[in-house]
Amino acid sequence: MDVFTKAEELGIQTGFHDGQGHWHTTDAAALKIILDAIPARTRHRFISGTVVVRAGQAERTYLTEAARFPLKWEIVDGARVLAEGETGDRSILWPLDLPIGVWRLRLTDASLFSEEAALIVTPAKAFPGAFDRSWILAVQLYGLRSERNWGMGDFTDLQTLIAMAADIGAAGIGLNPLHALFDDRPAECSPYSPNSRLFLNPLYIDVEVLPEFVASNNGDRLAGLRASRFVDYVEVAAAKTAALRAAFEIFNADPASTRQIAFAAFRAERAPLLTRFACFEMLRHKLQTAWWDWPAEFQHPDDEQCARLRAGHDAKEVAFIEYVQWNADLQLKACHELTAKLGMKVGLYLDVAVGVQSGGFDAWNEQVAVSRHLSIGAPPDALQPAGQNWGLAGFNGAGLETTSFAPYKAMLRASMRYAGAVRLDHVLGLNRLYVVPHDYAADNGAYVKMPLQALLAVTAQESVANNCVVIGEDLGTVPDGFRDELGGWGIWSYLVMMFERDDRGAFRDVDQYATNALVTFNTHDLPTLAGWRSYADLVMKRGLGIDPGESDDARRYAIEKLGDALRQHGIENADLYGVLRFLSLTSTRMLAVAMEDLLGVIDQPNIPGTIDEHPNWRQRLPVTVEAIADAIDVNALRDATGDRSPQVA
Repeated sequence: MDVFTKAEELGIQTGFHDGQGHWHTTDAAALKIILDAIPARTRHRFISGTVVVRAGQAERTYLTEAARFPLKWEIVDGARVLAEGETGDRSILWPLDLPIGVWRLRLTDASLFSEEAALIVTPAKAFPGAFDRSWILAVQLYGLRSERNWGMGDFTDLQTLIAMAADIGAAGIGLNPLHALFDDRPAECSPYSPNSRLFLNPLYIDVEVLPEFVASNNGDRLAGLRASRFVDYVEVAAAKTAALRAAFEIFNADPASTRQIAFAAFRAERAPLLTRFACFEMLRHKLQTAWWDWPAEFQHPDDEQCARLRAGHDAKEVAFIEYVQWNADLQLKACHELTAKLGMKVGLYLDVAVGVQSGGFDAWNEQVAVSRHLSIGAPPDALQPAGQNWGLAGFNGAGLETTSFAPYKAMLRASMRYAGAVRLDHVLGLNRLYVVPHDYAADNGAYVKMPLQALLAVTAQESVANNCVVIGEDLGTVPDGFRDELGGWGIWSYLVMMFERDDRGAFRDVDQYATNALVTFNTHDLPTLAGWRSYADLVMKRGLGIDPGESDDARRYAIEKLGDALRQHGIENADLYGVLRFLSLTSTRMLAVAMEDLLGVIDQPNIPGTIDEHPNWRQRLPVTVEAIADAIDVNALRDATGDRSPQVA
C-alpha cells in the first residue's frame, strides 16, 4: 500500500487548495513522516469509533454489518458496571440516565468477539453563561505598568485593574495565555508557545506579597525595569527567581507553619501532574538536553520514578518548583475571587494556546496524544502565501482516543480553573489540524482529521463542570457548517469587526452579528485602531520587508466604509467610542475592548511572521495601571457601552 492510499484510509488529506484555489499535493516523503508520527487508530469491528451520548436525550448508535446477534453491551468504569444491555438489531438505544463522564464501552456479539471503545456521556451543550450582553476589558498582562511591579505586569496589577474595570462597568478582564513557558529561557516570551498548558507562568507572581519575601538592596535595578519601554524578560526573570528562592528558604525554615500545611494540601490535590511537572523541570534544568535525549529511565513519565526523585537528592529543587506553582495558583485564585466579590459576571476570560512546544512538559507527559515530530500551522492563503508553521506540537486524534481524551480534559480543566470564559485558539483544530514535518516548509504539510464530536462532547463536559463559557477562535477559512456545529454544542463564535465585511468591502450591519459570540474590533495580531486609522501598521510591515497584503488605497477605502457603517446609526465620529457604540448595538453577548485602543497605542502587540524584527510580546502600556482611569474618557466609554454595563448607575 502506498503512502497516499494509507493516508486517505487514516483520514489524512494528501493535499490542499491554496489561497488562489490551486491544488497542492503533499510530498510523499513528508507524508510518510506524518504517517509515522501519528499512532495507528484502533480499528473497530462493530462501531465507527468513540460513542457520544448527550445526557437526557434518546441517543442511538448504529452497528456495522459485521455484528452477530444478540450483541451484549456494557458501560464500565474500571471494574464497575454502570449499565448493560443487549440488542437484537443493528442499533443500541442508550438509557436516558447514564452518568456524565468518559467511560469504556464493551461490546460482545454472538460469535463471542469482543471490543472496547470510549463512550462519552455529556451535557447537551456547553455552559451558556450567567450574563446577558456585557463588555470586558482585554489586556496583555505582561504589558501592565505600575508604580510597584518589577518591570512587567503581575497578579497584583491584575487585581488593581479588576477593581478599576468593575468600577467603570466591565463584566470581566480578558488576558493573554498565562501558560508556563521555559523559565530558563525567559527571552522566549510568546505566551502562545508554551512549555505546558497545565501550569502557570511564574513571572506573573508578585513576589513582594509572599509572606516569606525579604526585601533586598536592588531598588535601582527595579526602578530601571519599571522605567523600561519594553519588558526585559531576562532581567525580570533573574530578579524574580532570586527573590522566590530566598523566600523558599525562609518558607522551609518553619516546617510546621500553616503555610506548609496548605502547601502540602496543594501538592496532594494537584498530584500526580504537579509532581511530574516539577520532576520534568528539575531534570530539564539539570540535563540541559531535549527530553528524548535523556537517560532511558527519564524519557517517559513514571510516577514511581518521580516519587524517588521527590524523595532523593533533588527533593528540594522539586519542592521549589511546586512551591512556585502554588504561589502562582494562589495569586490567580485571588484575582478570580475578586471578580466574583465585585459582581463581575464574566470574571477572567483566558486564552488557550493551540499547541505546545515539543521540548516541553506536555509533549513529554502525553507522548501518545501529542505528536512531537510534527508542527501545526496553516497552508498557504491570500494573507500568508508561504503558509504558516507555528512551531508547536498538537494533539492527535488516535492518541486522544487511546487515552480516553484525558489529556484534552486535563488541559481544559487547567484553563477553566479560575476562568468564567476561555477562548480556544484555532478552534478549527478540533475538526482537522494542518501538520508539517520538522525541517519541511509550511507548504508541504497535510490536514489530519480529528474526532470532532468527541472533542466537542468533552469540551461541553468541562464547560458545564466549571461554569465556563467556551469561545472558539474561528477566523479564516471555515468549512461549511462548522460554525453551526459549534453553535449546536453551545460553543461561541469569535467575531473581529475588521473582518466582518462583505464582498464589496462594506462593514456588516449590527443585525448581522451572531448573538452567542465575542466581538472585538481587532486582535493582538492585528493593528490597533489608532495604528489602523493612521496606516502605521502598513508602514511598519513594509519597513520590515513584509507584504501587508493591503494597499494604502484599500485602507483608505476601508476607513471610509467604517464611517459609512457608523453613520447609518447616527454615529458621526469614527473614533474608538464610535466603534464601541456601533458594536454595542449588536446582540452579541460579549464585547472585548482592547486596552491598547483605550490608550491610543499605535503599535500592535504582535506581528505574525516576525521574531526579533518587532518587539512582540514585550511592549508595555504608556501609563501605569493606577493611572488608567484618569487617562481614558470614562464617561465616553460608559456612554458607548450603554446597557452592557447594568451595574453602573
